[in-house]
Amino acid sequence: MTSDTPRRVVTGHDKDGTSVFLSDGPPPVIRTAPDGAHFYEMWGTGAMPAPIAPDEPDPTEISLTVPPSPNGTKIRVNEFPPGVVSPTHRTRSVDYGIVLTGEVVLVLDETETTLRAGDVVVQRGTDHRWENRTDSSARMAFILVDGVFTDDLKDRLGAEVLDGLMHSPLH
Repeated sequence: MTSDTPRRVVTGHDKDGTSVFLSDGPPPVIRTAPDGAHFYEMWGTGAMPAPIAPDEPDPTEISLTVPPSPNGTKIRVNEFPPGVVSPTHRTRSVDYGIVLTGEVVLVLDETETTLRAGDVVVQRGTDHRWENRTDSSARMAFILVDGVFTDDLKDRLGAEVLDGLMHSPLH
């Protein structure tokens, strides 16, 4: 862990129902994607509404997938080193991305925009990629919520697009 690794604090309950800290430290799962981006897996749920137990196995210690599990959620922090260009991808999810530090370019099919610290993007199942065109690392927090494409959107995208949705692990 480096000094800039995000800290994860997880709360829960002891045997008497008292609120306690279950863990406090670096996330237990940190992965590096083929493009060089770092994925700090912070937490995830496998259902909505999310079941809340007194304690539970750490949900981050599974294969790295970009979208959350069906009916699930995921929060992760991504670090984009200088020059990183992610693969173009689409997920069936609503993703809230918050730029914590640095600057990234969000590239869509025919347009792009630059996002800086403090900016928030709501990514809604669109084909996209992330690029860090600067000489400094950028960090973003992502909260991903499983989604369902409406029939209207499926008609617009076509079956071939749906077959190409990102489901597989990145490692």
